[in-house]
Amino acid sequence: MLPDLERLIRLQQLDDFVERARRTIAEHPARVQGLDDRLNAVREQFAAARQRVADGQAARRALEKDLATVQARLSRFKDQLMEVKTNREYQAMQKEIEAAQQDVRAIEDRILERMVEADDLAAAVKQAESAQAAARKEIDGERREMEAGVARLQDDLQRSGGQRDAILAEISPEALAIYQTVARKRKGIAVAEARNGLCTICQVRLRPQVFNDVLRNDSIIQCESCQRVLYSAALTPAPDASTAA
Repeated sequence: MLPDLERLIRLQQLDDFVERARRTIAEHPARVQGLDDRLNAVREQFAAARQRVADGQAARRALEKDLATVQARLSRFKDQLMEVKTNREYQAMQKEIEAAQQDVRAIEDRILERMVEADDLAAAVKQAESAQAAARKEIDGERREMEAGVARLQDDLQRSGGQRDAILAEISPEALAIYQTVARKRKGIAVAEARNGLCTICQVRLRPQVFNDVLRNDSIIQCESCQRVLYSAALTPAPDASTAA
C-alpha cells in the first residue's frame, strides 16, 4: 500500500475517533441528567404510593371520628327513648334511632372498605420501594460505567494528540493538503472506502478503470463526485486500538 494512503487512512480513523469521543463527552451531562430523571421518576412513584397510604389513613381516621359522633348520638337517643311520655314521641325517637343505626352501618362499611384498600396500598408501597431500590442500583451502575467510559475517552483523547502529530509528520505535504481541503468541505470525512464499484460515502459509481486503480491502493485517487480519497479495504491496515474505541 502507498505509505501516504496508509497514513491518510490512519489519520481519518484517528480524526473519526476524536470526533466521536468529543461528542460523547459533550453529551455526558445530558446522559447523566437522563439517569437523574429516571431515578426521580421512580422516587416520585414511591412518594405517591406513600402519600396514598397517608391519605387513606387520614380518611379512615375521619370516618372513625364520624362513627364515634353517630354512635354517641345513637346512645343519646336510646337513653331519651326511656324518657318519652307519648306514643308520638316514642315513634319519632324510634325514627331517629333507625336513622342513626343506618348511618352507623354506612360508616362501618366505608371503614371496612378503607381497611381493605389499606392492604392494597401497603402492598403497592412495598412494590414501589423495591422498584426504587432496584432502579437506584441499576442507575448507579450505569452512572459508574458512564463516568469510567468518559474518563477512558479523555485519556485516549490526550494520547491521540501525540499520535496525530506523529502521523502528520510522516505524510507528504501534497497528500496532507488534499486531506485538509476535502475534510473542510466534507464535514471532516476526507477518506472513503471504495466497494463494489461505489464510493461508500457519496454512493456514486466509479468508472471501472478508476475502481481498478483504487483496488491496488498504490496511489492517491479521489472520488470524482465528492473528492474524497479512495481506498480498498482488502489491503487496509487494522485501526489502532485507541482509534477503534
